[in-house]
Amino acid sequence: MAILLSCQKISKTYGARPLFEGLSFGLSEGERTGLIGPNGTGKSTLLKILAGQEKPDDGELSVRRGLKVGYLAQQDHFGDAGALTVRQDLVRAVEGLGLEDYEVDIRVEAGLEDAGFPSPDQPVGTLSGGWRKRLAILAQVIREPDLLLLDEPTNHLDLEGVLWLERFLSGLKFSFLVVTHDRRFLERVSNRIIELNKRYPEGYFSSAGRYSDFLENREAFFSAQAAQEDTMRNIVRREVEWLRRGPKARTTKQKARIDRAGELMGELGELKYRNAQDRSVEIDFSGSERRTKKLAEAHQVKKSLGGRKLFGPLDLVLRPGDKLGLLGENGSGKSTLIKLLAGTLSPDSGTITHADRLQVVMFDQHREQLDLNMPLRRALCESGEHVYYMDKPVHVFSWADRFLFRKEQMDIPLGRLSGGEQSRVLIARLMLKPADLLFLDEPTNDLDINSLEVLETSLMEFPGALVLVTHDRHLLDRVSKEILALDGKGHARFFADLAQWEDWKAGQPESRPLSPQGKTSPVPEKPRPARSAKELKELKNMEAAIHAAEQEVEKARQALEDPSIATDAAELSRRHEKLTTAQEKIEALYKRWEDLEKQRP
Repeated sequence: MAILLSCQKISKTYGARPLFEGLSFGLSEGERTGLIGPNGTGKSTLLKILAGQEKPDDGELSVRRGLKVGYLAQQDHFGDAGALTVRQDLVRAVEGLGLEDYEVDIRVEAGLEDAGFPSPDQPVGTLSGGWRKRLAILAQVIREPDLLLLDEPTNHLDLEGVLWLERFLSGLKFSFLVVTHDRRFLERVSNRIIELNKRYPEGYFSSAGRYSDFLENREAFFSAQAAQEDTMRNIVRREVEWLRRGPKARTTKQKARIDRAGELMGELGELKYRNAQDRSVEIDFSGSERRTKKLAEAHQVKKSLGGRKLFGPLDLVLRPGDKLGLLGENGSGKSTLIKLLAGTLSPDSGTITHADRLQVVMFDQHREQLDLNMPLRRALCESGEHVYYMDKPVHVFSWADRFLFRKEQMDIPLGRLSGGEQSRVLIARLMLKPADLLFLDEPTNDLDINSLEVLETSLMEFPGALVLVTHDRHLLDRVSKEILALDGKGHARFFADLAQWEDWKAGQPESRPLSPQGKTSPVPEKPRPARSAKELKELKNMEAAIHAAEQEVEKARQALEDPSIATDAAELSRRHEKLTTAQEKIEALYKRWEDLEKQRP
């Protein structure tokens, strides 16, 4: 398939700090690309450059003639649209496309149905953050761009909103590039992953396939790069020994070897630098080692808010080692339940008992525990120059470095830090407090994937009881030993894991289409054909076949992006055709996989 746009050695600097340098890559038709990378690598800035909203400092962006690009920023800017209804805002979104009135109506009504808006005539200004995000996404999609750029589209969406977005994006006919830290989301919607990181010689690493394929390919690359560093170190050591013997540069051969030794040292230094870039936050919550069997117990607890029943009667016991994940739409009562269990809020009825001298630590999603006027130094260390972690003194500079803060940031007010940096400050403060019971209300907001992986490991090893609220399904599924789902209508239900909840949710009446009268339309069950022995074997080998096909796509893409053929029209056409054939093969394999999965075992 044809290339939509390509970057040639683009660079961008923010202040005195380079975000990225010399990036060269392309985006092609049919690609659903996930863009990831540590905080501060310039992902959002790169999207703005691709959208034409910013210019690179160096390099060039080449765009296919007539290319239509849609762009969704992290923050929704509805401006004066707050007074418009949802339907009116969508009509305004397609203005200037040259559509007939009936075509506008068709696009808007189809979009409203796809997004599930309950009240299309509701003013935009009265929508919740999650529905405003859905509207912002839909406004870009109904314009039907050739390439859609999405910057953190899952922000403000609850878990059901994220599941909707997965289904919605999977049904699009055009290409998109999405910036997100949601690993499960990447696994389900992407067929290519690009990671921006200075660990890579080209400033990025591209991998065809899903996120799980990317992890495997990246590990292989890092292993090869580490082996290369070891080899280079041995060569440099031999050259240094030769130089120390004092050879005289009397001959051209000797002079060339001295020059080569200098080049090798430079190459080794570059390898060491790249291999040292994989730093992540060191997160390790401290348990109090309490041996009490019951830390907190809720008995027949009920709670309402504004006259609306949230949940109850609810029975719940938390013991050391318990790890409970909370699920539910925004406003279903997850944060309220956490406050009840922590003892900062009283139930309407029922009782909550706590163990004597219970030590509770809470991560607040709104960061209300941070004074944004406080300098970073004092936020990390309230007095003196040392903090005490696990009964050992740690200098504040070392403590800051553990959370990836630089010395020159120490006197900056917290209000000038990014959301991810503020999250790291809060985690750093909480880690100094031994806990029996740890409550984490959306701890993953603004954290990059490296930090998420470290947080995940720490939570799995935490010896106390844990209650976790997060939209990051990968983290929720890996950490939680049990799931409690709140529906916001007074009901609460326990599940063994996230998969069981998703299966249950898919079977609920509200997930089926509604009739014009608002009643659930019956969905007749269709008999599914049984799989033959040949089809069972085909299904078993399908993942391996797709993996091999994705590797062929990546090889074809790299061949197409080879700058040495940029002026050879015939060769470009041949390689375009080869990439198209490889991508069509993958689409056919995924379609076949889906068909096989629908059949009876």
